[in-house]
Amino acid sequence: MTVPPADSFPLMEASIAGIHDAFSEGTVTAETLVERYLARIDAHDEELNAILTVNDDARERARRLDAAFADEGFVGPLHGVPVIVKDNQDTHDMPTTAGSVALAESRPPRDAFVVERLREAGAIVLAKANLQELSFGVDTVSSLGGATRNAYDLDRRPSGSSGGTAAAIAANFGTVGTGSDTCSSVRSPPAFNDVIGVRPTMGLVSRTGIIPLTATQDTAGPITRTVEDAARMLEAMAGYDPADPITALGAERVPDDGYMAHLDPDGLDGARIGVARQFFGLRNEESAPESAATAVTDVIEDAIAEMEAAGATVVDVAEVVDQSFLESARTLEYEFARDFDAYLDELGDAAPVDSLADLVASDELHPSVQARFEPTSILDADPDGLDSNTGYLRRLRRRDRIKRTTLARMADDDLDALLYPPSRVPPVEIPKNQPFKEMNCELSAHTGLPAVVVPAGFTDRGFPVGFELLGREFGEPRLFELAYGFEQATDHRRPPARFIE
Repeated sequence: MTVPPADSFPLMEASIAGIHDAFSEGTVTAETLVERYLARIDAHDEELNAILTVNDDARERARRLDAAFADEGFVGPLHGVPVIVKDNQDTHDMPTTAGSVALAESRPPRDAFVVERLREAGAIVLAKANLQELSFGVDTVSSLGGATRNAYDLDRRPSGSSGGTAAAIAANFGTVGTGSDTCSSVRSPPAFNDVIGVRPTMGLVSRTGIIPLTATQDTAGPITRTVEDAARMLEAMAGYDPADPITALGAERVPDDGYMAHLDPDGLDGARIGVARQFFGLRNEESAPESAATAVTDVIEDAIAEMEAAGATVVDVAEVVDQSFLESARTLEYEFARDFDAYLDELGDAAPVDSLADLVASDELHPSVQARFEPTSILDADPDGLDSNTGYLRRLRRRDRIKRTTLARMADDDLDALLYPPSRVPPVEIPKNQPFKEMNCELSAHTGLPAVVVPAGFTDRGFPVGFELLGREFGEPRLFELAYGFEQATDHRRPPARFIE
């Protein structure tokens, strides 16, 4: 096989389609692609601190895929695509740590279902990304990896918990990446790093092999630089998993023609977008200056005007659901210990700790994460009593009501999607904590409805801002139409200047 020159393929902002075209034209190989991404990680990650581990088998996997391509062509829709995986998703050939020193040597015996699906589609697991330790928070700081920085301002937070993946994809350390989302984690990090994030409908993507935080909210999703790549990724990740019965709900919900068929450049023409005004503006004066929230709102308002110019009808929605009632549906304190301990039980003798309580007692967590346990009752919850715990069951019932109320609002106003910022304020300076009070993550998380985050532009200080579109249950095809239509009409994605070759 003739090896193409290392610089014959433009790596920056490379897409899946562009890479596949280059494979066909002979201007790049999977092995060369892997080498060049690894070189970028080696050159730049000391500053960004987004990567925990690189895959020692990535080069060999690429060689095998190159040989297969020479013999029979593409092995799957993600053939040769280097993927950065959030390090709470099991990989049989690499540690899966959730960013915790205590789990540094944990090697699960199998891949997470979503990782298995990606590999079956031909992807190459290039590296594992840093995350908020145990996914417990929105800063992306861990005892194993330290603090990940924002790709557009190294003094700022990338948000979390999937901040490592979002910053790495923004900086072109890989082609695409995976995140997971309990509340915010695959939405605010993309918004802060000028990339795309998708939280799928609950039940579309399996949770098997993902270190859990709150099982009734947890889901994996793609983080990419383009809407098209997000559609390709989600199509590969979705699927029925007998080990996760909730995926039976989504087993027949991926369109027969796939998500790619719904990438319409005129997707906003005739659309009705509801602007959820209750999720704009500063909520707590201790979080940030009022000017910070104004900066985000100004960018979103410009994006709304761009939507209207692309043919959308915009409807102001004063209130979707009462904010206090929305917050009252949180279940993390009931589920975290139960679900984390169940994951450890699945590891069996390979589990490095016996329980979440033992991990917290070890005092090995990052101090800021350790401190988050102190005011909570997480470790006091009785997992065996949840089926009769009235407080827990009441919160689950509230979620059903919130979902019905949200869908009723969309039906009453004939809306294709609701729009709001994933975070009301931009990234804060390290070492401040990103204020969770200013996150708008709970509507999607508590209803299980799908959401996509799209770059909306930049503040006057150069901070990326994204908007979130919330859709109807299994309404991913329509969300992709809307997101793609906006992306094609505006093109707000630009790579961080510090990491341009």
